[in-house]
Amino acid sequence: MERAHNFFAGPAVLPLSVVEETKDAVMNFANLGVSIMEVSHRSKEFDAVMLETQKDTLELMGLSSEDYDCVFVGGGASMQFAMVPMNFMHTKADYVVTGEWATKAAKEAKLFGEVVKVASSEDTNFNYLPKTFAWSPDADYAHITTNNTIYGTEWKTTPDTGSVPLVADMSSNMLSRTLDFSKYSLIYAGAQKNLGPAGVVMVIIKKAWLEKANQNIPTMLKYKIHVEKGSMYNTPPVLPVFVVGRTLKWIKALGGLEAVEALNAKKAALLYDMFDAYPEFYKGTVKAKEDRSMMNITWNLPTPELEDKFVAEAKKLRMLGLKGHRSVGGCRASTYNSCPIESVQALAKFMEEFYTANK
Repeated sequence: MERAHNFFAGPAVLPLSVVEETKDAVMNFANLGVSIMEVSHRSKEFDAVMLETQKDTLELMGLSSEDYDCVFVGGGASMQFAMVPMNFMHTKADYVVTGEWATKAAKEAKLFGEVVKVASSEDTNFNYLPKTFAWSPDADYAHITTNNTIYGTEWKTTPDTGSVPLVADMSSNMLSRTLDFSKYSLIYAGAQKNLGPAGVVMVIIKKAWLEKANQNIPTMLKYKIHVEKGSMYNTPPVLPVFVVGRTLKWIKALGGLEAVEALNAKKAALLYDMFDAYPEFYKGTVKAKEDRSMMNITWNLPTPELEDKFVAEAKKLRMLGLKGHRSVGGCRASTYNSCPIESVQALAKFMEEFYTANK
């Protein structure tokens, strides 16, 4: 089967080799004669998958298992909007509001204490990232969303929050570039954008901070329980964890985060070059170039009718997922780690041809 050019924002493209390995595991996992969907999560074969996936995660991030834990839980990143404050908010927390998901995270946190909005870009519909912050020195933690899938902005540096623990939602750019992950006390990422399929969330927690977590909360919502039980307190999402594990192996085989970052930068440049060459036609929605995301590239055309035509003609060429999020319209190409550069080259070529035919 010829693969389409997949630009969906999530669930999103996976490496073809990982899809093929998963297909094999769905039919016959670890040569057991049963599917990965049928095997006991307590079996030594799946236990090995979980342990190796956790090990590879920390290794790629340059983190020590003595200082950090990696767990996999269900509920999507949206569950983390509540789990973070439930575990770690005692009185108040700082939130930087840079998009829809950051807004929802702050709203959930208000159920558990005071939320201080230290910066926001909502004044211009989230088309930039704030540059100045008024961090609260007595906050229990500070929360950021490192990549904004809908609006196409991405943090390029890690903010300095002083002694206040930093928490990040990295769902749409996790493991897409090199980063000093040790600056974070907790990172969470829904898998379906840049790591694997929907159904599992990767959570990285600093052990020292975990000791300060609240205890009087429901058992299933305690990070400490999931850490102590090795992500096996309840039945984990077995198939998604397997796919994440194979995706991590794929990243390692490419050369790790340095190689992935170089490739992602090259892919993004192919499309941003179109914006810079034809700014009155391909109107990038992000105000400042330094805020442009490598993962989610967003733009408008001169009219909504042209946008519809662009998406329709691209679909005929098997370029899928180019319609912008329903809340903002326009166009969007998600060029996650697994998006082949050949797909991005094909899209850039189509954009050149579409401009020539419709300018």
